[in-house]
Amino acid sequence: MKEDHISATVQAIDYMKCHLDEDITSEQLAIHVNYSPFHFTRIFKSVTGISPRRYLSALRMESGKKELLKSPSLLVKVLLAIGFRSVGTFNTKFKENVGVTPKKFRNLSEALSAYMSQYENQELLLSATNLNSTIQKICCHVEAPDSFSGMIFVGLFPRPIPDQRPIAGTALNRKNRTCTFTNVPEGTYYALIAGIPWSLNPKDYFLLEHCLRGMFPSAIHVMDTTNLDMTIQLRGPLPFDPPIVVNLPLLLFEQKKN
Repeated sequence: MKEDHISATVQAIDYMKCHLDEDITSEQLAIHVNYSPFHFTRIFKSVTGISPRRYLSALRMESGKKELLKSPSLLVKVLLAIGFRSVGTFNTKFKENVGVTPKKFRNLSEALSAYMSQYENQELLLSATNLNSTIQKICCHVEAPDSFSGMIFVGLFPRPIPDQRPIAGTALNRKNRTCTFTNVPEGTYYALIAGIPWSLNPKDYFLLEHCLRGMFPSAIHVMDTTNLDMTIQLRGPLPFDPPIVVNLPLLLFEQKKN
């Protein structure tokens, strides 16, 4: 990626963050960074993997999570702060992206953070996959810094942004760094990973702008006969990384429960 493209994209993202309560258009963003709307949209997508509009939506949802955890009783104030005018629209969009309603997100936050924390000193054992049941195998090896200590989430997402439930996903802890997916529906997916360090602050499990990231560099086209072995490196967050919107602790709880 060209440095000037990255710089323009980061400038646009910073502008979005400062004007979430406004109706922001791609044309406004393009003017702000001195590009034509066509070239700006193309450059932005080449850097982030998604359109400016989808990125803005993810920023609003991430800011909504932050405001709900900070001021759980002030829903109307939250809506206005992130550019929503309708409670119904916000509730629908929030559930679609995060996985639960705003009310449930607030009510479950403490319980889910406690659920996460128990695996700091306990092996996470998810249901084993019968690798003999299918010829389709997608194996992911995660390379994490030696200093990392926390939970690693691995998912196959429909878009190169974790703003909805993955089509397949799992979590790894302690020394486990490999997972295998089978029986994945045919389609095109993006392998994304997130490393969440252990924390005494429950918010650190839901507001993930500082967590480690990783992504397989190309889209994965899955068929019945797909046999893929990939390695993804966990790295620090970059200023143009899309927000991690989906509620990862909830996904872990649901998978372990099943």
